[in-house]
Amino acid sequence: MASVIDLSRIPYIRGRLHATNNQFQRYGPKGFMEIKVLHNDNLYVRVDLPGVPDDAIRYRVDAVRQKVVFFSGEETPSAGDKVDDVREYSGTAGLGCDCCEITGVEAKMKDGVLRMILSKGQGKSGRYDIGNSAIDMVEVEDHPFVVKGRKGTFTSARTSDGCYHLSVDLPGVSSDDIFVLPNENEFKFIAENKSVYEHDESCRIFIGAVNKRTCCSHGIPLLDHNIAWDAEFGVLKVRVSPPPLNNNDQ
Repeated sequence: MASVIDLSRIPYIRGRLHATNNQFQRYGPKGFMEIKVLHNDNLYVRVDLPGVPDDAIRYRVDAVRQKVVFFSGEETPSAGDKVDDVREYSGTAGLGCDCCEITGVEAKMKDGVLRMILSKGQGKSGRYDIGNSAIDMVEVEDHPFVVKGRKGTFTSARTSDGCYHLSVDLPGVSSDDIFVLPNENEFKFIAENKSVYEHDESCRIFIGAVNKRTCCSHGIPLLDHNIAWDAEFGVLKVRVSPPPLNNNDQ
């Protein structure tokens, strides 16, 4: 169970998103990828790859030019997932100059986030595209590194047994970091990753809600359903099961 989350840090601007890559994120580093130049001139690269197991990431340096790291991985499907929604990722990160080469890669995959330290050979600092952090739109972007499967942060499906299965991307978050709070109209979730990595500027906080119309059997109150949830590899999985039929309903 997550400890108390301090929500006083979260600004609210009506009509604006904190992060256009995830409509549920309200605080902390944003973007599908983040690149920083460290004090020793190495590069820190963070890439959100929710659903990919910690031991299932693949990466290699371009053998020809040695300026780019290729990375890829596949999401682990779980019960209730649509086959077409299961994701495969593939992308690149690297140097933005012609004067240096990548000499080493330290990589760690944890809770749906790939973090890499790219060491580079001698040479003057290159130019790096860090991106524009200004938020002036409300549209949520598709994941640019998904080559197969769903590109959005949320999906729901109903299986033949009448259960609803919902998936929410919360990269960097584990099951111990999440509150799930159902009421008669919706279930809310609040999450904060307590483990902040060395080169991350802060934690990330996610807040959202799913209306009962998305996950509730017709005519049955939401709180009469059995609601089970877990988080693995940066994805919150919720199963909403209708109550069993009694003899009078048969």
